Amino acid sequence: MKKASSFEKAAARCWNLLNEGKPFTPIFTVGTMVIYSVANFGKSGFLADFLLGLLAILPLLVIYYVFDFPLFLRNYLWIPLVAYLIIWNNVNLGLLFTAVGLYFFFTVFFWGTFYYHLRIGTSWLNFTRFWKLVLKNSDSTSGNAQEQLPKFLLLLSLWNFSLSEHTWSGAEIGQLILFYVGVFLFSWILHKNLFDWKPKVIPTYTSNVVATSREINQKVIVMVIDGMRKERFEEANTPFLDFLRKNGTEYARMETVYPARTVVCFSSMFTGTYPFEHGIKSNMVWKLGIKVESVFDSLRKVSKKGSLLAVAHLVDSFGSDVDTFTAVMHNDVVDRKIIERAKLIMDEKNPDLQIVQLISTDQTGHSRGVLYDEYIQKIEEADTLVKEYYDWLKEKGRLENYTFIVCADHGQADGIGGHGHLDEGERFVPFFMYGPAIESGKVVEEKHSLVSLASTISYLLGAPFPNKARGPVLNEAIRKEVLINDAAKGDRISSSS
Repeated sequence: MKKASSFEKAAARCWNLLNEGKPFTPIFTVGTMVIYSVANFGKSGFLADFLLGLLAILPLLVIYYVFDFPLFLRNYLWIPLVAYLIIWNNVNLGLLFTAVGLYFFFTVFFWGTFYYHLRIGTSWLNFTRFWKLVLKNSDSTSGNAQEQLPKFLLLLSLWNFSLSEHTWSGAEIGQLILFYVGVFLFSWILHKNLFDWKPKVIPTYTSNVVATSREINQKVIVMVIDGMRKERFEEANTPFLDFLRKNGTEYARMETVYPARTVVCFSSMFTGTYPFEHGIKSNMVWKLGIKVESVFDSLRKVSKKGSLLAVAHLVDSFGSDVDTFTAVMHNDVVDRKIIERAKLIMDEKNPDLQIVQLISTDQTGHSRGVLYDEYIQKIEEADTLVKEYYDWLKEKGRLENYTFIVCADHGQADGIGGHGHLDEGERFVPFFMYGPAIESGKVVEEKHSLVSLASTISYLLGAPFPNKARGPVLNEAIRKEVLINDAAKGDRISSSS
C-alpha cells in the first residue's frame, strides 16, 4: 500500500477548504458572484463596485464563520433572510437560481459522484442517492444544504443589493449596520440559550490513578473503525468483535468529543484533552500540529515507540508520528491494504503502541449513507479484517502481554454519513478492551469520554500521562488483582526510597 504523497497531503488540505462548512460559505459566495458577474467586469467602475459589495457583506461573513448553526438551529437561519426581504425587498432571482444550481452541482455531482468515483470507486450513478443525503445531512460540512442555503442566499442578496445601489445614503448605511447588529445579537442569543448539547468538559487533569513507569502491558493495539455507528454495529454480524467485547470490558456509553470531526476526535483521543486546549477544532487545520503533548510524546519519555497508521489528514495534528496511507483507492480494497500495511509496520518497527485507522465504513457512510445495507457490509468486513490481524499478531508472538482495544472515533448520522454536531447516531461509539489484564464479561454503563484513551494507554504501557490529559484512566476495565499488584509495587518503591 502506498504512503500518502506530498501532493495528496496538500490536496487533502485544499479539499477541506471546500468540505468544511465554515470556509466553504465565503468561498462559494465569492465564487458564485464572480461567475454570475464575469460579463460585467469590463464595464467602467464595476470592479470597484464589486469589491465594495464584498466589503459590505464582510461583517455577515464573519458572523456566519464565528457562529455555528447546528442541527435544529439551522432552521433559525431563514429568519435573517426573511428580515432582509421585509426591509429591502430586493431579489435577483437569476443570481439566486444560479447559486442554488451551482451548489447542488458541486455537492451532488462534483463531490457526491465525480470526486467519490475517482477517489474510492463509487458508481457514476451515485448522484441518484446522494441528493437525498445532501438534503438530510446535518453535519458541519458544505454538504449540509439546510444550513448552507439560507446563508449564501442572504449573503448574495445583500451583495447584489449593494451592486444595484451605487450610492448609499447615510440612512441606508445605518440601516445595514443595525441589520448586522441584529443578526449578531440574534446568533449570540441562540447559542447562549439553545446550544446546550455539547459534552461536558472534564475540568481537572487525570488524577484517578498515579502514573508510574511500571508497565502493565508490553504492547497495546488500538483498532479505530472510523465512523462506525453504534446501533448499526449492533445490527451487523460481527462474531469476532462480539467475542472481544463479551470476553473483555465494554464501555456502553463511551462519548465522543465536539465537534465530532475525524481530526478533532483523533487529536482528543491521543492527547487526552479537548479542542480548546490541543488547538484542533475541525478537519481544516490552519496551524499545523497539536499544542500539547500526545501519547506518542509520553512513550518517548520512557524509550517506547508508538505508531499511528492513518490517512493524510492526521499528519496535520501528529506530524511524523503518523504512518500515512493513501486514501485514493477503491473502497472495497482499502481496509485490506491498511491491514497489510499494519503487518509490515509491526514487522519493521515493532511499536509498543500501534493504532490502526480503518476507513471503509466511514467512506461508505459518507458516499452511500448509513441506513443502507452497504454500510452494514463494511462493518462486517472490518470484523473479518480485525480478526485476521489479531490472529496474525498472535501467530507472530506479538500478543504475549497486551491489551487490544476496538473503538470508533465518532458515529455517523443520517444524510452524508454526517458527523460533527452530534446528531443522532454520532455521540456514543462502540468501545471495548480485551486482553489478559482486562476484566472479562464486564459492561461499564456509566458515561465515559474518548479523552480517557490517552491516559489509559499511557498507564498500561508505564508512561507518564500527556501533560494536558484530562480523561480518567479506564481502570474499571483493568483486573483488580493487576491494580492491587501495581499499587503494592508502588508502595514498596516508596518505602525503599
